[in-house]
Amino acid sequence: MKRPNVLFIMADQLKWSALQMYSEIGIPTPSLERLAAHGVMYRNAVTPHPLCVPARTSIMTGRYPHTTGCRRNETLMPDDETHAFQIWRDAGYTTGLIGKNHCFIDLDAFDVYSDISHGGLPKGDYVGSQPQTKGMEWVRPIEAINKAHEVRARLNENAQSPTIAYAVTDYPLEDYGSNVVTAQTESFLERQAAGDRFGRDESVGLEDRPFALWVSYPDPHEPREAPRQYVDMFPSDEVALPPMRRGEFDEDGGVKHLDDAPYPPSGRVSPAPEVNRVLYAMLGMDDDNEEDVRNLVSVHHAMTRLVDDGIGRILDKLEELGMLNDTIIVFTADHGDFMAEHNMSVKGGVFYDCLTRVPLIVSFPKGDIPSGEIDESMANTLDILPTILELQGLARFEGINDGWSGMASNQSSNDDSTATLREDGKVKSELLRRIQGKPLPTVTDAEPRIAAFSEYGAGGPPVTMSHLEECEKPWGYKTLIETLWGREAQGRRKMVRTVKWKYVTDPMAREAGTGESADPEDELYDLVNDPWELFNVAQDPKNAGVISEMRRLLAEWMIESEDSEPVALPRTIGRSL
Repeated sequence: MKRPNVLFIMADQLKWSALQMYSEIGIPTPSLERLAAHGVMYRNAVTPHPLCVPARTSIMTGRYPHTTGCRRNETLMPDDETHAFQIWRDAGYTTGLIGKNHCFIDLDAFDVYSDISHGGLPKGDYVGSQPQTKGMEWVRPIEAINKAHEVRARLNENAQSPTIAYAVTDYPLEDYGSNVVTAQTESFLERQAAGDRFGRDESVGLEDRPFALWVSYPDPHEPREAPRQYVDMFPSDEVALPPMRRGEFDEDGGVKHLDDAPYPPSGRVSPAPEVNRVLYAMLGMDDDNEEDVRNLVSVHHAMTRLVDDGIGRILDKLEELGMLNDTIIVFTADHGDFMAEHNMSVKGGVFYDCLTRVPLIVSFPKGDIPSGEIDESMANTLDILPTILELQGLARFEGINDGWSGMASNQSSNDDSTATLREDGKVKSELLRRIQGKPLPTVTDAEPRIAAFSEYGAGGPPVTMSHLEECEKPWGYKTLIETLWGREAQGRRKMVRTVKWKYVTDPMAREAGTGESADPEDELYDLVNDPWELFNVAQDPKNAGVISEMRRLLAEWMIESEDSEPVALPRTIGRSL
């Protein structure tokens, strides 16, 4: 029996609130709405890490960054990690990656590889950059693609301000990066349907071989550039800007402005941690005029809609080829972007929802999953891989560690731990024990979860305001890049989020003996009364019980995920039992 195809679509740096289906400040995305109408939309999904490489490697392995060691953008997929495409290739799938990589160095698991990123086609000048394609050539002329990326490649040199850069251009529509990815995907699907195996084992004509394809759009990540006809769809004077609060990043937390704030009605507001204030010193748009801010958001909306239209074309192609019903389709983003929330743009090592909360949709028309349903429980993009494996019939996660009798019957032999598949064609239980994500509820029979987690940092020293003073002024995006390595590595920040609350802490930033219910650098947000996270209420004594519960959830998660590799377990409780 043929297993279902897998189409995993990812947008780069797309926050949840950019989409109207999630937020009142978002834009219509008809193709994603169409996908959700035939699947399940997860309203409260978060990334395990709000940075490209750590998020991507975690999604592909189902393991947290503190487990894989991929805590920075300079640390790509380790050689000893088993990832999704190794599993799928060993299961007989035709495998492909079209679009932005920023995850894999070793490409042996891919039959097709076509890499394109924010500045266009790769030049081999950064880790994981592979200029050569594999399995298929670009369907658009390389010269045309390069020409259409000339402005974007040097956009930050011609910025509107130190913090804002955008461009509206008139290149042929088919040569913008997102459309190049879409056209390449359409060609892949046509060739797949015709029995092409892209040079793998010189096998042609095996039409029943399923495919697993990662379509990785490099948009709407900066540099912000979009075609004029798309920007015109979102006039800047009609852009819905998010709420703001005066003094949010003042050293005193902006207490002098609280009289005109609707929340908190009578509580104590804590200052933002220094890491947040350092970021705002670089990215805050206080000195930018509203017109430029609105234009920036307009271009971002245009880039997002270009991705959405591409997804619509891919869905149409699947339907045309008779593949739609047999394909598991997942859409998400690696992480988010401020895009005017907290009066900033881009990203930078903090845990507001605009950076950690992402869209997540799962559809499988032929599978026994609901259509048009919204799941309100907490989810993590780490859960995508185990979910797909269950829907494919390649794994069953329930009962892996449920009792000694189950272990005795399910656990593989000692020399099987590095192999990918069991003899019966399913993923071996020792490999499943390595996966820290869990199948998603609603699309599987897994139980909903009350909390989701994210992290940042590698234990490095803090980047402080004094370090910033050493950088050339005016500060802005260039300063963000100049301080990138230090900020990626600083601290060991952890986030736990429930539907009602978010708590962020960093054990390395604690000052003992304060007598407070929370540490000075902690953050706590009441997501019911303060959904835009404008008021840090960690130091409010009435929230001491909430802090205690959130710390308990963090401790349970850290203990559960403490082993980088699963410890070998006995099959029985004793030698004779």
